[in-house]
Amino acid sequence: MGDDLETLRVELEENAKRRGADLFGVADLTPALDFVCKQGGEFLRRFPRAISIGMRLLDAVVDQLRLHENLSAIFTYQFHVYQAVNPLLNEIALGVSKRLQEEGYLAYPIPASQTINTQRLEGVISHKLAAHLAGLGWIGKSCLLVTPKYGPRVRFSTVLTDAPLTSGSPMPNGCGTCEECVKICPPKAFTGVPFDPSQLREARFNAHLCSQYLKQRRETLAPQSSDDLICGLCVYVCPHGRKQR
Repeated sequence: MGDDLETLRVELEENAKRRGADLFGVADLTPALDFVCKQGGEFLRRFPRAISIGMRLLDAVVDQLRLHENLSAIFTYQFHVYQAVNPLLNEIALGVSKRLQEEGYLAYPIPASQTINTQRLEGVISHKLAAHLAGLGWIGKSCLLVTPKYGPRVRFSTVLTDAPLTSGSPMPNGCGTCEECVKICPPKAFTGVPFDPSQLREARFNAHLCSQYLKQRRETLAPQSSDDLICGLCVYVCPHGRKQR
């Protein structure tokens, strides 16, 4: 049984990377199930594992975010993330889910970008939490998942499952004393407090300040747009992403 599961895990990872994924990991959600179910619903207890699938963003696109009020840079980044990368991640997650189902396991893909609680600005599950528990990176002071190789220049989708695949281990925080994301944030939405799983998100990040700033950017820079304008300076500035350049 163990060999069969490891063969399946390897197959899933190889297929995901063949289709464009750059990162692949399995998380044991058991220690965090109470938190996960509080956010997404009690039905999630059926899924003690999460497969985290990550895709690296294009550096040339992310680097232009320093042109903070340039509409060409803003809209290109938004298209890259929401119309190009996210749909591909969702397709990969669907393929992983179908393969797990073929093997007799439950599989529940979570879209790469989806809000189910507009007051809390939360999705079904935190992709960052799943990726962290899978050992793909740590949650930085920006509340983004920071990977050793790509920094936060990554997008994720998640597949919840009951397949007892071998899981990774959480990675230690690598931010140290760095506060570049805290300093550059225009609405000052980050407190600079390191991630602590026992604390609420509000100890580190005011999501409403961030959301209000994105709405303000749309009203100021592109009132004709139906979508809030991305900022992304915290993604751009992180040294763990920029050092690879």
